[in-house]
Amino acid sequence: MGELAVRELPLFPLPDLVLFPQEVLPLHIFEPRYRMMLRTALAEDKRFGVVRWDPDSQTMANVGCCAEIIQCRTQDDDRSNVVTLGQQRFRVLEILRESPYRLALVSWIEDDRVDSPDELISLAADVRQALRDVVELTGKLLGKAATLPSDLPDLPRELSFWIGAHLAGPVADQQQALLEITDTSERLREEYKLLDHTRRQLAARTVLKDTFTPS
Repeated sequence: MGELAVRELPLFPLPDLVLFPQEVLPLHIFEPRYRMMLRTALAEDKRFGVVRWDPDSQTMANVGCCAEIIQCRTQDDDRSNVVTLGQQRFRVLEILRESPYRLALVSWIEDDRVDSPDELISLAADVRQALRDVVELTGKLLGKAATLPSDLPDLPRELSFWIGAHLAGPVADQQQALLEITDTSERLREEYKLLDHTRRQLAARTVLKDTFTPS
């Protein structure tokens, strides 16, 4: 099940940026080659591939996420402000050309279904609670109320993508690893580990704060 149809897709490598499905990504397009890519995408199906570029190793990831253009405003100097929405993930099979922009042959990626729906729902509930605890503890440490967004996804797969996209800090390596996982349960388990570790750290800091803060 994991990988589906094959197609050609223009690629837009971005330094240490990992796009997830259903995430909004605003972009400012100014390089001539990507202006050309944008014009081509707008003339066709309004899609191109966003892939992480690692500045340290000077390499491009093999798995990325398709971005669909939902708004585009082009200025007089031909620069464009674009709003895109993450769609399907893809795997790069072959680079067909490098110039004027990278064009690749890609295959779409979908999650395999392994766990039963009940197990998946239970796992997602544990992850959601860990996320809620992290947000509340963070708010307590900062001295202000913090809550989860009202539009937090309910479905396990969509929740796992949302969490992957909203990890805090310099976490491009972790995000890329999560993007590449093709099992919703495995992705949620990895996110639970990250959230639980953060929750424990925040809880310890909260105890210290309460201990040393004058009453």
